[in-house]
Amino acid sequence: MVGELAAEFTGTMILILFGCGVVAQVVAGGALTTPPGGLGNHDSIAWAWGLGVTLGVYVAARLSGAHLNPAVTVALATFKGFPWKKVAPYALAQFAGAFVAALIVRWNYTEALAKADPGHTIKTQGVFSTLPANGNPNLPVHEWGAFRDQVIGTAILLLLILAVTDLLNTPPGANLAPFIVGLIVVAIGMAWGTNAGYAINPARDFGPRLASFITGYGTAWRDQYGNLYFWVPIVGPLIGGVLGAGLYKMFIGRFLPTAEPEPPGRVPAPEE
Repeated sequence: MVGELAAEFTGTMILILFGCGVVAQVVAGGALTTPPGGLGNHDSIAWAWGLGVTLGVYVAARLSGAHLNPAVTVALATFKGFPWKKVAPYALAQFAGAFVAALIVRWNYTEALAKADPGHTIKTQGVFSTLPANGNPNLPVHEWGAFRDQVIGTAILLLLILAVTDLLNTPPGANLAPFIVGLIVVAIGMAWGTNAGYAINPARDFGPRLASFITGYGTAWRDQYGNLYFWVPIVGPLIGGVLGAGLYKMFIGRFLPTAEPEPPGRVPAPEE
């Protein structure tokens, strides 16, 4: 169990080091370039988050299965037999890994954040945690619109994770599943990133949000409208994860063969 929790902690830390790190580079570093925004854009953010997932999964998969996300852990406990007694410890390890990684990003980008946003306001809060409409007050997305977005986005994530890791389906070979899962996150970021910043992971959002709060972001728990928002990227993904895993089981999983099929092209070995 200690090894499993250490793997979840470390894998989630790797995920956040790349994820929050790239947002800090784009938001804080980009604001200081001439012209502004010269250090990346939305696509670089989406790719770095996806690569962070891939690398985090490769780090943790052998020991813990590399959930790196409480929504994944809860969904696997609901539909795939993962022990419920491990759900809370896994989630705590994931939150802790995200928290520590965010503190490292906050420390490393101290000067850039202070220059770009001396008051540590909503302007750079998005480096650490998500906001409705990514903090844009001109796009009228509020808590419930963002909540809907998080349910849908995490449902897509879990449906696809189960599809590419189900040995009874056609999973990617040559240990490529982590890479494919990373591409799933890239695709979600490119297609579902506007309304709520595609947290799709309670640990990814709450850990860095807490880290930002204790390091000077006094409005970390609220959105740009002043409303309490921190619960949205926690509750939405937990519901969406179970929904997506349930949809996979209902529409795909229950129709698959009960024994692992021969890979396409393999000639069955003759019986003795």
